[in-house]
Amino acid sequence: MASSFGSINTALTALYAQRRGLDVTGQNIANANTEGYTRQRVDMQSQTGSISATMYAKTDGIGTGVAVNNVTRIRDEYLESRGRMEHGNNAYLAQQSSGYSTVENAFAEPNDTALQAQLGQMWDSWADVANNPKDAAARSALIEQSTTVASQFNDLHSSFAGQWGNDRRELIAYANDVNTTAAAVAQLNDSIVKATATGLTVNELQDRRDVAVMHLSELTGATATPRPNGAVDVQVGISTLVSEFTTRNVAVTGAQRLEDQGTDPMTLRWADSQQAITAGGTIGAIADEMSTVIPGVSAQLDTVAKNLADTVNAAHSAGFSADGSTGLNFFAGNSAATLKVAVTDPAKVAYAATTATLDHSVADQLAGSGTSGTGPDADYQVLIGQLGVAAGASSRRSDIQSTITQQADADRESTSGVNLDEEMTRLLTYQRGYEAASRVLTTVDSMLDQLINRTGLVGR
Repeated sequence: MASSFGSINTALTALYAQRRGLDVTGQNIANANTEGYTRQRVDMQSQTGSISATMYAKTDGIGTGVAVNNVTRIRDEYLESRGRMEHGNNAYLAQQSSGYSTVENAFAEPNDTALQAQLGQMWDSWADVANNPKDAAARSALIEQSTTVASQFNDLHSSFAGQWGNDRRELIAYANDVNTTAAAVAQLNDSIVKATATGLTVNELQDRRDVAVMHLSELTGATATPRPNGAVDVQVGISTLVSEFTTRNVAVTGAQRLEDQGTDPMTLRWADSQQAITAGGTIGAIADEMSTVIPGVSAQLDTVAKNLADTVNAAHSAGFSADGSTGLNFFAGNSAATLKVAVTDPAKVAYAATTATLDHSVADQLAGSGTSGTGPDADYQVLIGQLGVAAGASSRRSDIQSTITQQADADRESTSGVNLDEEMTRLLTYQRGYEAASRVLTTVDSMLDQLINRTGLVGR
């Protein structure tokens, strides 16, 4: 049997529900510009009387009000998963493009002061010696220009070694960031699972966790898998970084210098098992740069330096100098790091194949080495060409991926982002609902006052 005060309860539940709607709408508006915030929606459900009728307990079929069933995060898990994937790819390609750009800047080609131009001037200096074999000034200029070329090889190697070292320090910092963020995700998992079990709303905690997982995706290309209890697992490659409440740490091991990369390669590993990690994101790009890009370019540069030393030394050691010396190597060293000019005395520069007075065939031969298809210039041009193609392709892929990532973010924002116009409409709706419920309560109160206090007073 319906209570005489049932209408009061119905109006009261409406007040509670509309107020909760106002609170949630206000929270959405307050966090409209908060990074990672997901808009929330109040799910209301009508209440009904008992559906198990008995002789003295019946319902009249009219509901008993409204209840807030849940406060839901408006989030599309497919879009979130895609967003993490695209952010990981974008971070990888952006870092890769930046690495190639740094390598290209070290060469600074084409430029009048870059290595290609300096090689050309060195061959021109050999031509000057051929034109004036008895001129000590021409031979001195040759030594000076050759020293400049050797120094540029040395400087390029130092630049790559420095970039490799900076990348290693940066990789260690990022690895520490991954370990810290993973620990934060595990802690949030613990808080969310416990709060969910007690019936508390954990929307804000889930937002914080999603921001942390997105950060891990950008760093490592990580993916996330939800658990039924509200926790999430985070995977890097095929291995688990966060498993519910526990985490694994990543560590950087191996070579400390570029020169040691060939014998003890730098590797990103799991700290517990020492197994190598196949990571994406920023860390994956840095690791690839350190293990492939920089060592590869450095090895090609060493090949150019060795070709230069071998080409010049082969002709120079067989020739004769102004003081009759022969059998001397013009360059010492066979790599970009060790290359230097071994001949410092202009009188020791060999320019002739014989001791004949007018012979300058060695200088002529070396002057034409710059146009040789197998000479150091050809090797260097192949190096620059390959680097330019790889850098250009990486830059284009990065630009394309950036556009794709922006579109993915726009899709996510259209679902989970706060629309102020929509929230203002909801605000007015809940306000009107609250006012109407208040009016119902006032009307019922007036009716009961009439029934209780005024019935039977007529005629007194």
